[in-house]
Amino acid sequence: MKEVFELDVYRLAEELSDLLWFAYDRWDGKVQHTLGQQAIRAVDSIAANIAEGYGRFTPADRRKFYLYARGSFEETKCWLRKAFRRNIISATEVAVYKKLIDELGPKLNAFIKATRID
Repeated sequence: MKEVFELDVYRLAEELSDLLWFAYDRWDGKVQHTLGQQAIRAVDSIAANIAEGYGRFTPADRRKFYLYARGSFEETKCWLRKAFRRNIISATEVAVYKKLIDELGPKLNAFIKATRID
């Protein structure tokens, strides 16, 4: 069995998380303490929940955490939309996030679907 960090879905979640983590350092204090901290918690939670689910024994337990990861994925997209509307991130930055999101979303959904609960 592969290690969780070898999975594409996990690697993409980590890449998205790191991208937002380093962007946070460029934001002013107001943004960091409001939108920024929430966004980082959400984006970090994607990979964390994939990892926690991957370590669970039953398919039902695994799937529950993968669904939490998808919820955090959707929350992350919400924070990024807010950041763009509030002129915190540029259209160029959005394009970079969008590329990762467009790849991660389908992989995360496929990963969840592959975890059958019979």
